[in-house]
Amino acid sequence: MSWDSARKANLANWNDRVPLHVDGYGLDAFDDPDHISSVVADDLEALSPFLPGGVAGLDVCHLQCHIGTDTISFARRGARVTGLDFSRPALDAAAELADRHGIPATWVESDVLDARSVLEGDFDLVYTSIGTIVWLADLDRWAAQVAALLRPGGTFFIREGHPALYALDEYRDELVLRYNYFGDGSPLQWDEPGTYVGDGTVAHARTYQWPHPVSETVNALIGAGLRILRLDEGRTLPWRFADRMAEQGEDYVWPDGERDRVPCTYTVVARKV
Repeated sequence: MSWDSARKANLANWNDRVPLHVDGYGLDAFDDPDHISSVVADDLEALSPFLPGGVAGLDVCHLQCHIGTDTISFARRGARVTGLDFSRPALDAAAELADRHGIPATWVESDVLDARSVLEGDFDLVYTSIGTIVWLADLDRWAAQVAALLRPGGTFFIREGHPALYALDEYRDELVLRYNYFGDGSPLQWDEPGTYVGDGTVAHARTYQWPHPVSETVNALIGAGLRILRLDEGRTLPWRFADRMAEQGEDYVWPDGERDRVPCTYTVVARKV
């Protein structure tokens, strides 16, 4: 499977998801001018030791921003925001949401692997979170984009689903490994008519994802010249990976007795020196 063919399939799938996510993301919550996404609320807390003044007044670039709920959330905390995504329908939905609430934002259509060539200026914070780099084959090229977008002293943040989680069989009634933790450059093929929120289906069900161990992500960032400030692993997810996961506030956790057995997410904070 070539990168171009996999990207084409993934783009068709993500374009199909946009109307389902516009309906399923609970966008009416943004009618409250103080509302921000739960993802950004959690990530801002994780970032607070490294950005003690918060993000107010900072230039923030959100890579793979989808329909912009997290991008807009940073804007509501005072950041100047730019959202980048490869899906034009997603960016149109993001722009509509931002305009509806009078939130200034810049939206750029591009593959994240070409981000530096299409974005103007540099940034204090480059951000990506939850379900992003599994769609990429080349993390060295990705990390190079991140580093090139940051100004000296700038911060990078990623929270991602843990590759140990992605190696599990989500349909079993116990924790059983099914998929590779380590990648060999080949993508895994998925045929799923649904998406992670709502009950609708997509016309283009086939997608391709690449397994990336934590070491690959961290070493790609180091190789791009960034200094790792923090690595954490978490026990909660902002979406239900498996049906038997239990709700915990706005997140999901494994049943009692299993929560200490496998990480659900990992977080990396890095800085450009």
